Amino acid sequence: MRKILVANRGEIALRVMRTCKDMGIKTVAVFSEADREALHVKFADEAFLLGPPPSAQSYLLGDKIIEICKKAGVDGIHPGYGFLSENPSFAKKVKEAGITLIGPTPEAMEIMGNKLAAKEAVLKYKVPMVPGINKAISDIKEALTIAENIGFPVLVKASAGGGGKGMRVVNSAADFEEQMHLAINEATNAFGDGSVFLEKYVGSPRHIEIQVLGDQFGNIVYLFERECSIQRRHQKLVEEAPSSIVSADLRKSMGEAAVNVARACNYTGAGTVEFLVDENLDFYFLEMNTRLQVEHPVTEFITGLDLVKEQIRVARGEPLGYTQDDLKINGHSIELRVCAEDPSENFVPSIGTLTTYIKPDLNNVRIDDCMEQGMTIPIFYDNMIAKLVVWAPSRMEAIARMKIAISQFKIEGIKTTLSFGEFVMNHDAFINGKFDTHFVANHFKPLELSKEQNELAALFSAWYMEEKKQEIVLPAMGSKKAWYLRRKE
Repeated sequence: MRKILVANRGEIALRVMRTCKDMGIKTVAVFSEADREALHVKFADEAFLLGPPPSAQSYLLGDKIIEICKKAGVDGIHPGYGFLSENPSFAKKVKEAGITLIGPTPEAMEIMGNKLAAKEAVLKYKVPMVPGINKAISDIKEALTIAENIGFPVLVKASAGGGGKGMRVVNSAADFEEQMHLAINEATNAFGDGSVFLEKYVGSPRHIEIQVLGDQFGNIVYLFERECSIQRRHQKLVEEAPSSIVSADLRKSMGEAAVNVARACNYTGAGTVEFLVDENLDFYFLEMNTRLQVEHPVTEFITGLDLVKEQIRVARGEPLGYTQDDLKINGHSIELRVCAEDPSENFVPSIGTLTTYIKPDLNNVRIDDCMEQGMTIPIFYDNMIAKLVVWAPSRMEAIARMKIAISQFKIEGIKTTLSFGEFVMNHDAFINGKFDTHFVANHFKPLELSKEQNELAALFSAWYMEEKKQEIVLPAMGSKKAWYLRRKE
């Protein structure tokens, strides 16, 4: 494999290209008109325009991407995540064109891309599943009877797609019909498929996923777990590896279950099996993502593996070269997704130009990003601009390093989730590992964050004037007030 086209944009495109170049593989970028000056376009050996900014007219044009591959003499396509990464139709066309897709087979994508088909496939492996029904249902009266048998609260869930779309928690029979209609309509609009099914709602779940890796010779390993419970709108913001609640025995049980899920669809390449873990530490299969995950760097930090390199090696037909017994956890890693959003305004998107963009300079800190000072956030795509990832020998040291990294990451011109990340790192529930997917709802009050920021800004301004504008490096948010008061004394 001498030349790879990255069918994506932003930080993941850059991340994939860097590994390709390390492996001596030439890279090809594709871009929309909005991304003409994007860093992934400048970094690649070749670049081709796809079309106007909207994804449907650019990054989702599978046929055009395949044409570009033929024109450029491309051997393989890396789809990154999002866009075409889990599209079995695209995967089939790539295969028919004689190009290698760096990912699983179209058949594996089809099975795991539909939650009901995935549940059916893993049943024979006795993977634990949330109580519910494993078939699509649209009849309201029949669905209500099933919901009453399962017991409220229940979760109405879209069969296709993800990201929290087509998902409704129903607490009583009185609300059921309305919520069922809403879930069906949202699933239809988001995925073109209104199929929904019912599950028992797990009230205080942890969202824990297992990274798996399989080759073309039937070898499959698990690369341990990632804790992904800090979310807003069912989308992750903070991830860490390993999880603070997973024991060695639970890790082994979940890892083996994840491997069985992968075996159920003859999986090859890197994939992620997602589980819900309840307050009793019982775990249940949620879904499988047939691609590289946004949060893969935390796994790379604790295992020492480059997952993109492993994906390429598997796609070239190479065996894994190691067994489960060879894999060990080294230290602890935490990732914060730095998104162009205002946490003090319920995470509303923040659009603008980066008037200041200064990255932290620390050991064992990794930043996967796609921006430079002076660039403008595009309105057409996901608003994540960077992933701030740290590693340390222990969890507490990783939290401390993340706080320092956040304090050194200077972004002005837009609002970002850096302040939210600082809030999380300083919160007792996170520090003590006593949190679940309701962390934001239970602990984060945007107005309080805004009030604290204003108070600290006033304190700093007072000090700044008193000291005749002497420049300093401020400590993390939670200690600024105490630091200022100590200075005053």
